[in-house]
Amino acid sequence: MKINERDIELDEEGYLIHPEDWDHDVALELANSENIELSDDYWTVFDFMRNFYDDNGVAPDVRHTTKQMVSDFGVDKKVAKTKLFTMFPYGYVKQACKISGMRRPRGWSTG
Repeated sequence: MKINERDIELDEEGYLIHPEDWDHDVALELANSENIELSDDYWTVFDFMRNFYDDNGVAPDVRHTTKQMVSDFGVDKKVAKTKLFTMFPYGYVKQACKISGMRRPRGWSTG
C-alpha cells in the first residue's frame, strides 16, 4: 500500500508488518478498507492502544481497552464494551487492532 509516497507493507490479511509505520494517514486508509469513518472517539481508542503497544510490546486485549474507555468516556464497563463492538462491528482483532496499526494478534482471547 502506498500512502503519502511511502510504501507501507501489509500482511496477507491487511495488518501492518511494521507497526512503527502507523500514523493517522495509515489509520484513515485502513479504516477506509474496513468501511469505517473515524470520529474523535476512534482516535481516543487508537491513542490508548498505541501507547499500550509502545509500553508493553503487544496489542492490548479487550479488557484493557474497555477499562480505559470507562475512564476516557465516563461510562460503565458494559457500556464501554458495547461501544467498542459498535465501533468495530466485525471484531476487535479484525478492525480495532488492524486500524490502530497492530500486527495481527495470534492465539489470545479478545473477549
